[in-house]
Amino acid sequence: MQISDKQREMLAFIENFVGKNGYPPTHEEIRMGLNISTKSLVNYHLEALESAALLSRSPNTPRGIRLMSERETFSVPLAGNLTTSPLANSNSINEQAVIELTCDIVSNTRNLYALKVQGDSMLDALVNDGDIVIIQRQNQAKNGDLVAVRLLEQNRTTLKHYYRENGHVRLQPANPTLKPVLVKPNAVQVEGKVMAIVRQVA
Repeated sequence: MQISDKQREMLAFIENFVGKNGYPPTHEEIRMGLNISTKSLVNYHLEALESAALLSRSPNTPRGIRLMSERETFSVPLAGNLTTSPLANSNSINEQAVIELTCDIVSNTRNLYALKVQGDSMLDALVNDGDIVIIQRQNQAKNGDLVAVRLLEQNRTTLKHYYRENGHVRLQPANPTLKPVLVKPNAVQVEGKVMAIVRQVA
């Protein structure tokens, strides 16, 4: 099936967006990125690309576009942004926002979710501002694990290396300019362990 120049442009836009962000664009992001007048016109071109077997779409999912040229993928919920320094308010997981992953990035297991990193406290752990971390929900951690952990008194969550030592928990940044956070064991709650990092390329 032949596609129009506008549809080729849209396909290239989606490919570039996925390559830069690690997840597909919404209809509104496509509309704005290509200066299309209405979302219904975006949908028309997406239907043409779907009919040409160049992409598939999941109904009622804002980021449900999947390029057929990609390897087999699976979706995990994107919980929002996580500021590594200073501490950030924990984001509730919105099941409607998802990120598409392949099994060469992380195994398709239960209890995975994703957070987009903001901040530079984990630079030496190769976690940069704008990266997406894939987290497996769990409430325990071993010394040295990179975890999302909630400080209960502040009701805030941070991304740090976890160490249990000398009667306290040390949350260690991977940035020599920042100091560790020392707290009592009952003042923290491990929310999950980082299983993979999706690098964002400018």
